[in-house]
Amino acid sequence: MSGNRVEELEETVTELQATVAGLTDELVETKERLHAVEDHLGSDLDDVVGSSDIVDGDTGTSTDAEAKESESNDEESAGSDEIIVA
Repeated sequence: MSGNRVEELEETVTELQATVAGLTDELVETKERLHAVEDHLGSDLDDVVGSSDIVDGDTGTSTDAEAKESESNDEESAGSDEIIVA
């Protein structure tokens, strides 16, 4: 019985390693695209990023409804043993 558990854990580790590798590749590609956009925009981007103006009135704070939804999602995912492979 413990042999099956070891096999399950090894499979889980393999899946997690594959997920981490995939996410790392995506992160590297995203950084490369971001650098390309920054190079293309040049100093125009510095003006936008350096600005202290709030875009579309969004202050970065969440509403009570958003906070409750986030808590609900956290509770649901905490009880799940499923592994999502990207």
